[in-house]
Amino acid sequence: MRKPLVVGNWKMNGDKALTESLCVGIASRSNRLRNIDIVLCPPFPFLYLADACLKKSTVSLGAQDLDANTNGPFTGQVSASMLNGHNCKYVIVGHSERRVNNAETDQLVSRKTQIALEHHLIPILCIGETTEQRKAGQTEQTVIHQLQNVIDHTGIGAFNDIVIAYEPIWAIGTNITATPDQAQEIHSLIREQLRQQDKKIANDCRIIYGGSMKPENARELIAQTDIDGGLVGGASLNSDDFFLICQAALSD
Repeated sequence: MRKPLVVGNWKMNGDKALTESLCVGIASRSNRLRNIDIVLCPPFPFLYLADACLKKSTVSLGAQDLDANTNGPFTGQVSASMLNGHNCKYVIVGHSERRVNNAETDQLVSRKTQIALEHHLIPILCIGETTEQRKAGQTEQTVIHQLQNVIDHTGIGAFNDIVIAYEPIWAIGTNITATPDQAQEIHSLIREQLRQQDKKIANDCRIIYGGSMKPENARELIAQTDIDGGLVGGASLNSDDFFLICQAALSD
């Protein structure tokens, strides 16, 4: 049975005070959420503070991105080893905002996934379609292509250590959420793509949903057969809302 996973992606939000408040707010209640995995991904400057606040809890620390290089003349970038130094366990790769705003290609996302694995970080691999692709009937084609590009680069065995996040771009930050049936359909498609190459990995790999998940819709989404948790954006900036989403995952 796959253990539920809920990830809070704070994006470019917060300050030292909010970081401490959110981490303490979740960590203090984490003993009631021991049967799920919880990850918080604050902005880079606050990783040190989040690490300190989460030390004695069961909540893991994650980063929002990493560079595809190990070191070198890459001003403003953050390497996997730097994340290791802050006790990060997870890292988000290929988030739609990086793909769109920073022109990250499937090839770059694959390289980032590989470098994360080499540094013993668990990649949270984001895949999903735009509004235009969905309207054109290209959702399945887009999602499979993004996934297969990483499989071709890392090998199917790497998915023992990869989390997949399906995040329809049209549902991110829009308050428009995929219906449970829509989300389940694509999660099932993703798992079938894995199953064609390794049945055990397909059964064990956690696939979470990202796209305006909030307390009001989390339970119904996570109740779907192939949805194993959530990649939560805006709702993760409120510790009470985030806790309710974690509870929804726990009760599934």
